[in-house]
Amino acid sequence: MPALRNLRPFVLLLACLILGQPVATLAVPSDLALKAALLFKLPRFTYLPHLEKRTTLDLCILGHDPFGNLMHGLSQMPIEGRSIQVHNPARADDAWHCNLVFVPNDAGTRSTLEETIRALSRFPVLTVSDIPGFAQANGMVELASLPEGNGRLRIVINQSAAARQGIKFNAQLLRLATLLP
Repeated sequence: MPALRNLRPFVLLLACLILGQPVATLAVPSDLALKAALLFKLPRFTYLPHLEKRTTLDLCILGHDPFGNLMHGLSQMPIEGRSIQVHNPARADDAWHCNLVFVPNDAGTRSTLEETIRALSRFPVLTVSDIPGFAQANGMVELASLPEGNGRLRIVINQSAAARQGIKFNAQLLRLATLLP
């Protein structure tokens, strides 16, 4: 996990820029800010075959958006030369146009997790969530908060689920993550 700690200065600076805060006033980014920053960094370490010729990345937050203004600020910065469009589809069936879908950890999405993952698997989309057990339930990337908190996350990757969509991960990311077969 030492490599994830190396992301803290980046996340702190990013949070300061987005929130308009002086660097000295933010000691540690919140779990939410860290998850938002990782969500935006993830496409840089992921090969998404359906994005090869596109100039826009459609990032979707399924249902309730826990990020609030964080996503608006981040979406102003291009990823790999692509502009970012943030969408908020109410249901997984409405996410057919998304390139990356974040499934938030709330009561509604937890109760329908298997159905949501099954519906999203019909589309060429990278699935990411902070729901505990998401990767084991055939989601692709889980942003798992560590029990001690303090802005520390563990990335869990289900390579089989991603491979079914032709999605591959950069070796750098794979070294940082906990991998499922």
